[in-house]
Amino acid sequence: VVGGGGVADAGELFVCGQNREGQLGLNHNEDVLYFTPCTSLSSMPVTRVACGWDFTIILTGNGQVLSCGSNSFGQLGIPQASGGCTVPQKIEITTMLAAGMHVNLVEVNGTVVGLVFQWGTGMMSRAKRACQGKTIPSFLMAKEPSGVTGLENIKVKKVTANSYHSVSLTDNGELHVWGCNKHGQLLNKEIFLSEPQKIEANFFFGEKIEKVWSGWTHMVAQTETSKVFTWGRADYGQLGRNVMVQGGQSQEVQRSSEQSLKQLPNIPTSVPCLTGASEIPGPMSARLSFWLWHRDGTCGPGPFSVCFDTVDHEMLR
Repeated sequence: VVGGGGVADAGELFVCGQNREGQLGLNHNEDVLYFTPCTSLSSMPVTRVACGWDFTIILTGNGQVLSCGSNSFGQLGIPQASGGCTVPQKIEITTMLAAGMHVNLVEVNGTVVGLVFQWGTGMMSRAKRACQGKTIPSFLMAKEPSGVTGLENIKVKKVTANSYHSVSLTDNGELHVWGCNKHGQLLNKEIFLSEPQKIEANFFFGEKIEKVWSGWTHMVAQTETSKVFTWGRADYGQLGRNVMVQGGQSQEVQRSSEQSLKQLPNIPTSVPCLTGASEIPGPMSARLSFWLWHRDGTCGPGPFSVCFDTVDHEMLR
């Protein structure tokens, strides 16, 4: 399940949520409160889906990439669709994908390297302000798939994007990041990175990265020994650990032992209780851990504004 869309075992796509721009692909723009099958794709098994701010990118079993929703920033990768699409339309590109606010990433599997393509102009205004007097790479201004420079000779196995930053994970366990660094999520002294920069392994005790996830303005990475590191913005408890916020005050966002230390949010720090965490559903007795802003009941039970807790599988039935 990703954002407002989920893929069933048989490859059937179910969608729900806000649909003002037709991002659910249901051929209308009315909001949908319950998971509903996307009938326009009933003849195409879906393998992956990525939900952006007001658009959706879909990968089918035969390698086609489709998009629907708003195209105001060229995020659909279909320049001719100036008014957006309420039914998924084909993009001339294939395989692994990620969606940010107004930007998309696609990794094309090859025999030697995994080429990374990006489109959508959501980063362009920030790039212009931060890179005055410098040439802005074309992929930051593209309304159709454009190769990301700096990754041409690197084998990328996963891409992820959110808000105004992007991340790639290489086959040898390295992270490359670019885009907005306002909250220190890119681990760089520059406020904006116009091209991919590698994050040094010493931030993770020299370990290789196996998985990476991107939040709105924060990051989560899991190493080869299953340690989970978080860093970036922390004012809504999204790092799942103790942090030092502005003014020197400690913000408690982790229910753990007395050993928890106050940490700077923009330094990757391991969250011990998440070691070994996986996206794979566990048995019926499994417990779900969460840490997020508790708005409108998003955390489930409890009155916490910011919380870190677990939920029994039975509570999710």
